[in-house]
Amino acid sequence: MKPGPREIVTPFRPIPLDVPEGMKPNEFFNSTENLNDLVHNNGLLMNPENLLMYRKALGHSNEFDTSIIYNTSKCVLNPLGRPVRRTQVPDNVKHVWNRMNQIMIEYMLEKYPDPGEALVLAGEASLDATWPLTSPGVPSIRMLHNHFIVFDKKQLADAELTDPSNPNLTDGGQHSLFESYMHDVYREFFDALDLHILKSASSGASTLALTGYPQGLPSWEISGGVETLKNICFWREYDEILKGFIDFYRTFFSQVSTRNAPIPKDAYFPEQIEHTLLFNNDFLGTAKKVRDICITDAKYANAIRWQPAFKQLIYRNDEGKLIVTISQNSIGNAITELLGVVVRRVPDAQAYEEQEPALIEKLLEVRQRLIDADLGEGIETKYWPG
Repeated sequence: MKPGPREIVTPFRPIPLDVPEGMKPNEFFNSTENLNDLVHNNGLLMNPENLLMYRKALGHSNEFDTSIIYNTSKCVLNPLGRPVRRTQVPDNVKHVWNRMNQIMIEYMLEKYPDPGEALVLAGEASLDATWPLTSPGVPSIRMLHNHFIVFDKKQLADAELTDPSNPNLTDGGQHSLFESYMHDVYREFFDALDLHILKSASSGASTLALTGYPQGLPSWEISGGVETLKNICFWREYDEILKGFIDFYRTFFSQVSTRNAPIPKDAYFPEQIEHTLLFNNDFLGTAKKVRDICITDAKYANAIRWQPAFKQLIYRNDEGKLIVTISQNSIGNAITELLGVVVRRVPDAQAYEEQEPALIEKLLEVRQRLIDADLGEGIETKYWPG
């Protein structure tokens, strides 16, 4: 079978939400009113740390698909002021967040033990205010949330190949910049991180045979597999990967914006930036190339995400090992596209409702595990009990 990115079709039940007159949909979806609907119609579990588990009404997969969102909609009314990445979350919330992630991933791997039958992934995408609110692709809910998704590999294998130039797979040209012009310094910067649990993985180990993705990204194997997720030291290293990426991204686009810019304020690894990046000709030369284009091409400049925009992912490879990877965020802003899966959602209530009982059964089962671990209380909706 020819490897390549797949486009699957996922039916959904249309959401009965009326957007107030004069508001754009993505403006309304950021509102507290919409988040109330998320809780009451799709909410599964909530805890005192404001972490909300919910059923994805517009899901990626009807096999297994749920999210946990840091629901700050009532305590931070400014959508652009809400935490949008792990590094912005208070320590006590992050502690609970990590435990929830561990249980969710453990459940998916237990329920789908065969890597040949199911693609299992969990991760977050940046929801920063990196574009104007009215631009296409701007996130609909500007708060930190993780995705937990399982795809049936037979469905993926039967799905149509999608065009590799699909904007959802290209990172708007920014990934090619990192890979084509700064490949060595990009990896050198990550290699200097003090990691003990995460071991650098080869591209062969990280690439899925079915899709050929991820492509050329730095990746790490989780030593010890799923049991390691119970070790808080793993989650600290997971954060180190994100901090390193943020430093690299901010430093690069600071140089694009302003020639010979200083080290970004509040950098996590200032010495590493100074020694590895700001004295590297490939790094600074690439920044000049991008800067020169921005000066003459308004459309190109407007498409750049000037603030750190990322996808960070834990997924199971073809050999059953857990892999961590990170990438610049794409225009499509969907976590699945990092693994070469493009989801085309179609409104089809009947098709969705045929798949819904099995999906809800699994979501309620994993919810009970979270409740048993004192990670929240169940929410009652018209679709399930509390």
